[in-house]
Amino acid sequence: MGKPGAPLEVDYLVIGGGATGLAFTDALISDSDATVLIVDRRHSPGGHWNDAYPFIRLHQPSAFYGVNSRMLGEDRIDDDGPNAGFYERATAAEICHYFQSVLNDRLLASGHVEFFPMTVCDPDEHRRVRAVSQLTGAVREVTVRRKVVDARYLESSIPATHAPGFAVDDGVRLVPVNDLVRSEQPPGGFVVIGAGKTGMDACNWLLDNGVDPDDITWIKPRDAWVIDRLTFQPLEKVGDFIIGWAAATEAAASATSVADLLRRLEDAGQLRRIDASVEPTMYRMAILSEAELERLRSIENVIRAGHVRRIATDRILLEGDDVPSRADRLYVDCTAEGLPRPGRRPIFEPDRITIQPVREGSPTFNAALIGYLEATRDDVGEQNSMMPTNPYPTAAEDWVRVRHVGMIAQRRWDQTPDVRDWMENSRLDISAGLGDHAGAPGVAAAIGSYFEHGDRAIENLGALRSQLGDDITDL
Repeated sequence: MGKPGAPLEVDYLVIGGGATGLAFTDALISDSDATVLIVDRRHSPGGHWNDAYPFIRLHQPSAFYGVNSRMLGEDRIDDDGPNAGFYERATAAEICHYFQSVLNDRLLASGHVEFFPMTVCDPDEHRRVRAVSQLTGAVREVTVRRKVVDARYLESSIPATHAPGFAVDDGVRLVPVNDLVRSEQPPGGFVVIGAGKTGMDACNWLLDNGVDPDDITWIKPRDAWVIDRLTFQPLEKVGDFIIGWAAATEAAASATSVADLLRRLEDAGQLRRIDASVEPTMYRMAILSEAELERLRSIENVIRAGHVRRIATDRILLEGDDVPSRADRLYVDCTAEGLPRPGRRPIFEPDRITIQPVREGSPTFNAALIGYLEATRDDVGEQNSMMPTNPYPTAAEDWVRVRHVGMIAQRRWDQTPDVRDWMENSRLDISAGLGDHAGAPGVAAAIGSYFEHGDRAIENLGALRSQLGDDITDL
């Protein structure tokens, strides 16, 4: 595709070699002859997984994560541990190795793709883009015949590169969650700061490694609704997924308010809470098994007084209270935002693609479907109709919008024959192969219930969104 240092001409420039950038590219070249340049500021593909904390695993099963053309893992069901009975979830090291193999053996081997590591570009440049090496400062002129693809628009804020948003006095031991595994001597207790997925992972890791629950203090500015892992399983367990989806659809069709909807979802096992006495106000799609929930419930030293403002050697100053503490404690910072919420923009534009969520909890599925639609369609209006943007949720009421947009998009996909066929054959679609399991207990009834309540659910979710002040005119 060109000599080193010489100007380069490609059909697509993909900025970001993480999960979504690779999933998009894999799908694009599967259904087109397009040439692609992928640039990434990191030294290798995999995006934020290169900087992830050592004990992180996928919250979703490996079976529907990654790129469409290559399996991640062995589609194996775990026999023991907190994930027993569910499909395996890859570690960060496994994911990084997987994406390196995808790059080398699939994308580069195709002859249609090049990869420039340690390189940055401006996504707002279009037809002529400057690719700048972070090592040498050398500039490569890239002519983009079709589109620049921004796969970093929703780049995660991660603990390893995150600066805490509170003051820390001298003498206080504060570490990012990545450094928790490097503790060389026992502290006088652990204080986990943050109630999101990272905080949950940190608490469970401490408990897994023998720390007494009474030696853990958990600072939770908000309590979270979480998804039961039982309801988020593919392949041979896809029946559990559709049974849960149908129950959620019926709840959405019947709810009279957001509060009533959340109650119905909890009664149906679709949303879980860690503390039965506290009403959650956060929803960020964390997925936990029953075993993980029970372990987190063993932590009784929970501080709910807003966000931390300052940590002194003898106390923690929060928005709503000051709490006594000790200098010998180890504070674990789990406050990185994780999933960002920048302003919405259309996914498809005449000279740009901005990869964003559509279906909840399925980032690489979304990116791959965007790649397929780009390869098979030229009409930007049609493409955007198929892929309405659906920002990551943060508050409990965001469940309404996330499911509403997702159901509308799903309806459009189901009504489009080639997209429906693509999904049925996609390893990234959690519901692929559902028809093969229609005879399993409860599945046929769940499918019938979904179709019975689907229209009413979409209508009612739209009404609930209007009550929340959401603009639904762009759907």
